[in-house]
Amino acid sequence: MTRVRHNDYGVLRPPALGTWRPTLRVSVVIPAYNCAEALERTIAALARQTYPAELVEVVVADDGSEPPIEAAGARVVRVADGWGRGTARQTGQLAATGDVVHWLDADMILADDHLEAHMRWHHLIDYAVVIGDTRFVDAPGEEGVQTEYTRKTLESTRRLKDAGASAYLLHTGASSSVRTELLRAAGGVDASLNMAEDTELGYRLAQAGAVFVPDPEARGWHVGPSTVMLREKEVHRHNWSYLGDLIPDLRWLRGHPRRTWLVPYVRVAVTATTYEETRATVDSALAGTLTDAAVTIVGPWGKLTGERRSSLDDPMLELRLLSHHYAHEPRVEFAESVPVSAAPAPFLVTVPTGWVLGADTLAALVRHADRDVLGLVCVALAEGGSGVVTARLERTAAFARAALLPGAADDLVDELFGSEWVSGSEYGFATAAQAEPLTGEPAKWRALAGQRQGEVKELRTEVARLTAEVDRLTAAAEPSGEQERRGPLHSIIRHLRSAG
Repeated sequence: MTRVRHNDYGVLRPPALGTWRPTLRVSVVIPAYNCAEALERTIAALARQTYPAELVEVVVADDGSEPPIEAAGARVVRVADGWGRGTARQTGQLAATGDVVHWLDADMILADDHLEAHMRWHHLIDYAVVIGDTRFVDAPGEEGVQTEYTRKTLESTRRLKDAGASAYLLHTGASSSVRTELLRAAGGVDASLNMAEDTELGYRLAQAGAVFVPDPEARGWHVGPSTVMLREKEVHRHNWSYLGDLIPDLRWLRGHPRRTWLVPYVRVAVTATTYEETRATVDSALAGTLTDAAVTIVGPWGKLTGERRSSLDDPMLELRLLSHHYAHEPRVEFAESVPVSAAPAPFLVTVPTGWVLGADTLAALVRHADRDVLGLVCVALAEGGSGVVTARLERTAAFARAALLPGAADDLVDELFGSEWVSGSEYGFATAAQAEPLTGEPAKWRALAGQRQGEVKELRTEVARLTAEVDRLTAAAEPSGEQERRGPLHSIIRHLRSAG
């Protein structure tokens, strides 16, 4: 299988349309609600496809239409629990039996070779997410236009080949396709979402190792404008209220300095040893400038039973103290083994117990990885008789893609994303004995910054007052004395303006 570095799918060579023989089955999943006329037109377009009919099933997920949808040429499944686009898409994909799930809106008209264009990519690699070329029209038969966002994104990223870790942002439910196995490994569709479920799914597919391929030959026309085109600001206001919790990559939605988020940006894994040593590492990870970090403490937690024991001589005392200490910290969880993946978090950092992270360590490591979309950053901490002591930052998407291919994970990640070694001291690592105590410095500096901002505000107010006074005096001055009056006072004002 061809290996794709980052999202540069240009190494793939899809066959020309009409020149190849497919073998994969595709389930076209269409969520629908009270749209019988548009749906009939969409299903008719599917009946004209060049892709072999025996390899195509059409699944319509009826989201509570009244009367219930009846669709010749399709299998209709009724949404039984819940409502909305997320629920309908999830209901449809769970009913799908094909090797590939092809999402389609109910108001789409397709070129006759639309499915074939999509499916040729899935015959090349198992981890493609293909995005159709959707144009918006007022009526069937028009040429239509792409959304401005789609056009600009494709132009600025060499059709997503240079999109790095953000290619998923173009994923849409209007016309996209993915291997069923990859879709279900990513967790399927979030049934709780009625809008932006396609963007959130695209993010999780990216963490599962997907490559996003926009195919200009997968032509389709959406009849009527999208909700975003009609009410963009309202759509963003609605969707951003919850996407900040679900997609940590959207950093502008996480401006609050203290609150806890559902999906962390970085998950830190620490293996439990002594109470003091483990606390030093865990607390340092929670106290950094990257506030949406979470910690997994690894240990045999299942051995902590409730039978009578000596409180001070308990052989599991270290674990028990740690479980007491972090029992109510929402950013800490307990696990029996090191996580195989941090998904849906985009980064996993493993730190040897007893080593302490500096205030900016996590943020600096992520910045370093993001400069070249590295899949792995190894941090050399110390060297002893047993070898080099290391910490590791792993990009979730990189290791997920490596897991889909034969070979050693680290070698594959280096080939597909790149990896580097850095010095621990350069990134603020220290042993617990060397590190400065955590004494609330972040709060202190935030308070000082607030104080300074207040002082700046007062100075600007004073500059405005003095400026008004100068203007008043200038207007009242006699022409003969004007230069004299303007001299020193205007110099002071110029100085205050430049300082403010």
